[in-house]
Formats: sequence, C-alpha cells, structure tokens
Amino acid sequence: MKAVYIAEPGGPEALQVREVEDPVPGPGEVLIDVVAAGINRADVQQRRGFYPPPPGASEIPGLEVSGRISAFGPDVVRPFSAGDRVVALLSGGGYAQKVAVPAEQVLRIPEGVDLVTAASLPETAATVYSNLMMTAQLQQGELVLIHGATGGIGTMGVQMAKAFGARVAATAGSEEKVSTARAFLGVDVAINYREQDFVEAVRDATDGRGADVILDVVGAKYLERNVEALAPYGRLIVIGLQGGAKAELNLGLLLNKRAAIIGTALRPRPVEEKGVIMSAVREHVWPLIADGRIKPLVDKTFPLADVQKAHEYFDSGEHVGKVLLTM
Repeated sequence: MKAVYIAEPGGPEALQVREVEDPVPGPGEVLIDVVAAGINRADVQQRRGFYPPPPGASEIPGLEVSGRISAFGPDVVRPFSAGDRVVALLSGGGYAQKVAVPAEQVLRIPEGVDLVTAASLPETAATVYSNLMMTAQLQQGELVLIHGATGGIGTMGVQMAKAFGARVAATAGSEEKVSTARAFLGVDVAINYREQDFVEAVRDATDGRGADVILDVVGAKYLERNVEALAPYGRLIVIGLQGGAKAELNLGLLLNKRAAIIGTALRPRPVEEKGVIMSAVREHVWPLIADGRIKPLVDKTFPLADVQKAHEYFDSGEHVGKVLLTM
C-alpha cells in the first residue's frame, strides 16, 4: 500500500509517500480500506519532531480516517461486517491506504454524512466531547470560551456547545473568520484576538463574571490571561501547546476563583478509555450530526500524493474547518 512517512523532522517537504507492506489486524482489530484521512495539529507537531507517536503506535502520521472494513483480526467483539462504512480514531497510521485499528475505536458513520466528509469527524468529535462534556461538565446556560473558532476543533466545539445549550465566546485571527464564526457557527461573542483583548470581551459579555469553561489549544502564551478570564469555579481545559509549554502563573488568582486547570491528551490514552469516549460520541454526538445541529465543515481535500501541499495549506492557517487527504 501507499503510506506517508516523515523522512526527518521539518516542514511539509519532510513528508514522503512510500510503498509499504499492508498492515495485518491483530487481536481485537479491524482492517479499514481508507477513503480519507483528517489532518490535525498533532500531525504537524509530529512532522516537526515535537510529538512522537505513543509506544507501539504506527510511525505513519494520521489520527482519524473514514473508509470501509475489509478484514478482521481474532476476537473482534463489536458487530461489524465487511464493507461497513466507518470512521476510526487512531494513535497513528491514518495517512495510508489501509489501517488496522482496535474495534473499540471504530464507529459506523452518522446518517447523512458522505464517506469523505466523515473523515473530519472522529478526532474532533472525540476531543471536544471528552473535554467539554465529560471532563469540564459544561452545563446548559454556561459560557464557554473556545480559542481558534474556525479550525477543526473550533468548528466542532462551537457547534457542540451550542447544541448542548451553552453560550459560546470564541476567538479568531481575522475579521473574515470572525464573521464566519458568527454567521455559520452561531457564536454569541466573536473575538478578533489580533484587535481585541479576549479577557475584556468575555468579561463585558458576562457582566464581569467570566467564562465558566475555556477550551484552549494555545497553552503557555495564554495561561495567565485564560485564568484571568475564568469565572468563579471555572474550568480551564488545555488540549494544545501551540503557544509553548512553560509559563508562570499567580496561583493566588486561581485559588481566589476556586478554579481548575486540567490538561488532557487523547492520543496516548489506552484503548479502553478511547472506547468509552467513542461510545459516548456515538450516543450523544452522532444524533446531533444526523439531525443537522452539528454540520461537518471541510475546507479542502488533497490526494495522498499531494500531502506536502496539504500540509503547506494547513500551516498557512487559511483553512476554515478541516483539511483532508483522500486515497
């Protein structure tokens, strides 16, 4: 099969398409003939040498795919059949024509979603639901601040929070993206972070109270300001480190607010935990996609042979929604 490998850490030119042996599904795994794969920030970090795959995971990048089941390893307990149209959450291996994955991390695609578009869903849906709903326990009527409104995580996060009855403030880096956040996603408070202080914007929108939950992909650069933006008993969920990994924090501010900072990562979790999350996604998120309350948003697709161009486009930050590779 054809698959993408990272020749050495670096820019998009580090991604090379090679011919490799087909994977063989092990105990409890299914083999998927991949139709499309989502590009995520974690893939870029892996390409740059900052985010190696967990022990035992494939060195091929790619954390989510859509496709059709073609074979089964021993002891598969989920009721799948050959030819089923599915999506899968991966620890790696998605930039390839075939991938073997634990059956617990596989779901049939939601009703009404085509097979290519479906590749935009598993990583974002699992990340957002596990963090906003399972970890932060976001409640109806609370205000959540989501950084990066128009990326893959952002577009899913805004729509999911709105579907569960929360108010949403969100940041974006241009007036065009702010307008998209308002018009397409229904953001209540859209903030151009290049021109506005998001702390002040959130306080203005809440009569000085602040955000009950913050979903943050930036990390160190935003740590102090995120805590300033939190409401009493607020929950800051850090899921990315685009702005660095180390920062100083006045813990007195955190204590006075009785607030919490929680760091999470989906990729290194054990199969059992991922299975629980995917089951929750099937139960609580798939119906919202089927009835149109959450709409997958795909910006562009690239063939696997153009993986370097796909990463160049992703790195540019111009995309709104997901960027996909097709096989």
